[in-house]
Amino acid sequence: MTTGVAVTTTPASVESLDLDPAFALHRGGKLEVRSTIPVRNADDLSLAYTPGVARVCTAIADTPSLVNDYTWVSNVVAVVSDGTAVLGLGDIGPAAAMPVMEGKALLFKEFGGVDAVPICLDCTDVDALVETVVRLAPSFGGINLEDISAPRCFEVEDRLRDLLDIPVFHDDQHGTAIVALAALTNAARLTGRSLGDLRAVVAGAGASGVAVTRILLEGGIGDIAVADSKGMIYDGREGLNPVKQALARDTNKAGHKGSTEEALAGADVFLGLSGSTVSEAAIASMAADSIVFALSNPTPEVHPEVAAKYAKVVATGRSDFPNQINNVLAFPGVFRGALDVRATTITENMKVAAAVALADVVGADVRADYVIPSPFDARVAPAVTAAVAAQARADGVARL
Repeated sequence: MTTGVAVTTTPASVESLDLDPAFALHRGGKLEVRSTIPVRNADDLSLAYTPGVARVCTAIADTPSLVNDYTWVSNVVAVVSDGTAVLGLGDIGPAAAMPVMEGKALLFKEFGGVDAVPICLDCTDVDALVETVVRLAPSFGGINLEDISAPRCFEVEDRLRDLLDIPVFHDDQHGTAIVALAALTNAARLTGRSLGDLRAVVAGAGASGVAVTRILLEGGIGDIAVADSKGMIYDGREGLNPVKQALARDTNKAGHKGSTEEALAGADVFLGLSGSTVSEAAIASMAADSIVFALSNPTPEVHPEVAAKYAKVVATGRSDFPNQINNVLAFPGVFRGALDVRATTITENMKVAAAVALADVVGADVRADYVIPSPFDARVAPAVTAAVAAQARADGVARL
């Protein structure tokens, strides 16, 4: 019922917001631009800008690849979002997404030594997003897509990968997938199995659910089935979009057609990427030495303490429980490695190589509460960087 009376709210003052330490930290933003060379006198100025800069511009005009040697392009990534799927907040728009994109750029620098620029676009149409990023691309050595809702994110990434000769990486998909593969590899090893011995059930067919499923197939998982909000995805189910139709063809060998919980009976692995809940009884019905990755934030599909009553290994997306599946373990090193060799793309092999490198950081120290390293482990970024760079050369996509 409407009353015809406009309801207004009074915005909180900046001073009152600053009483919250999160607001205080974000005051003025989390990034700034600094020069890499001093400008102390007229000679410095004449080299950094006119007339000296003209000689560099002319050389790049004659040989465009020199832009990678004489500008920052080869070491800078665009962090691009339309604000439609931000963290657990959903479609909050480009302005409200900016603190997250700034944070992502901060993590690129802190963990990978990669300069990154947050770009929040005021458009959600796939054609408009693709066209805008293509027009921006000459200023960057790579494109990190972030928080773009599914299924549009799949088409945006695919089209940009076809159109650009620089790495394009949707972190919500592939960062999560790389870390999940690394953690699951170690979890399987801890229980005396390989990936090929495991039957997995994935709850969630959005960006991360699809990418995790794809990389686990690439890694050799024994069987994997995916559920969306309507139940298990299987070949012949009506109403599937093209992404889910492809999943139906490639997964669910056992032909599960019911709910996630029904499919979990006897399963070895549960991967939650859905924001839904799974009952304790369903976790209890899994096979011995089961593995539970309840990755939804801030509320996992099943509480870790409940899952731990039945599962050998439990992981979440949260920092306050062991085995955090955190994308920062992957994307800084992936881009650092790709940029170092001026890769034209990021291949599936490069993602798998990153996962293997991550798993190897844990190595012989693996235990139930340590199947994935901490983001603050200084070995992580160099290991991922080296593996990705080497694989780029092996795959023939490196220019250095």
